[in-house]
Amino acid sequence: MKKLNFYVPLFQRIDWININRNHQVMLLKFTKMHGAGNDFVVLDGVRQHVSLSTEQLRMLADRHFGVGCDQILLVEKAHDSSADFRYRIFNADGGEVEQCGNGARCFVRFVHEQKLTAKSEIVVETHGGLIRPRLEEDGRVTVNMGAPVFAPDRLPFTDGTGGVSEPLIVAGETLMISAVSMGNPHVVQVVDDVESAAVEKIGPMIERHPRFPKRVNVGFMQVKDRQHVRLRVYERGSGETLSCGTGACAAVVAGIRRGLLDSPVTVATHGGTLSIAWGGEDAPVLMTGPAISVFSGEINL
Repeated sequence: MKKLNFYVPLFQRIDWININRNHQVMLLKFTKMHGAGNDFVVLDGVRQHVSLSTEQLRMLADRHFGVGCDQILLVEKAHDSSADFRYRIFNADGGEVEQCGNGARCFVRFVHEQKLTAKSEIVVETHGGLIRPRLEEDGRVTVNMGAPVFAPDRLPFTDGTGGVSEPLIVAGETLMISAVSMGNPHVVQVVDDVESAAVEKIGPMIERHPRFPKRVNVGFMQVKDRQHVRLRVYERGSGETLSCGTGACAAVVAGIRRGLLDSPVTVATHGGTLSIAWGGEDAPVLMTGPAISVFSGEINL
């Protein structure tokens, strides 16, 4: 794993240090990671103080002026006595969200690589509830994402029924969608061809649809066979990403409920593949996939 320093060259270093002694500049250590192409800036809030404004979060996530990422992940000490860590997620627009599946896999690899724990399975506190990621012997990570939620008021989804499939009017057209929460809200639409789907056009319309007062993540799923799908996701606050872990979970759950899929299901995204298993009813969803550290460094905020 590479280590990069995001500040001035060595020949300017002495003057830079003298100047910043009087200006309280904050050098923030970070690690850049990705899970199937869904990329993150991960911050250790256990051993360093992290308190960032919305503007600073946006700058970190900016691919031109910052480090660049889909989401920023913050590792903190747990508030819940039954958890090992607390996990906070911020989208590229600076807004905090409840859950991120690909991020959860990166989270467990990060705390291992940083020697914050030696446990292969940990309990992590999130805004969406407790999750239990586990580092596998082959290097992949499995996350118990908990049971999916269909109750409309839990997403929230105004006038939703919690049914397997229900209509949503978008730009004058009625789309049949499935709504499910995996700790964060998702809409899943089945399409004939995921590559020709109007993700960039329809995605933001559904994301900010008035029936989803807290906005929603939008999945476009193509069923290849009963155990293989292709998926693109327009994420709330980030736009389309190369992969979305909770989106993959939501898509498989929706497909199984609609009688289209059988567990386990391989989900192919533009960034890689994930394996999703769900036993139905109140059973938890299990997600397995990669988590990769790309480089670490420091950035001057």
